[in-house]
Amino acid sequence: MDGIWGGGLGISLAVQEVGRKVARSSDRTEEVLSGFHQIQLEDWQSPAGQAYRDSVSLQAVAVRRALDRIREASAAVAVHAQAALTADCPADGRF
Repeated sequence: MDGIWGGGLGISLAVQEVGRKVARSSDRTEEVLSGFHQIQLEDWQSPAGQAYRDSVSLQAVAVRRALDRIREASAAVAVHAQAALTADCPADGRF
C-alpha cells in the first residue's frame, strides 16, 4: 500500500529532486556562458588570439543551444512532477 496519497507523492518528490538537479545544471551552464562572454571581450590582436575567440564563439553557440534544451527538460520535469500527483501518472512512474 502506498499510503493515503498513493504512489504519486513519492514519484512527485523524486521527480522534483530531478528538477532541482536540472535547474542547477542550468545555473552552471549560465556561468560557463558568462565565462565565454568574458573571453570574447578580450582584445587579442594576434591571429592565434582571434582564432581562440572565434573558437570560443562557436562553443558558446553550442552551449546556448544545450541550455535551451536543459530549460525545456526542466519544464518537462515540472509537468511530470505535477502529473505524478494526479491520476494521470501510474504508481510505477511511467506515462
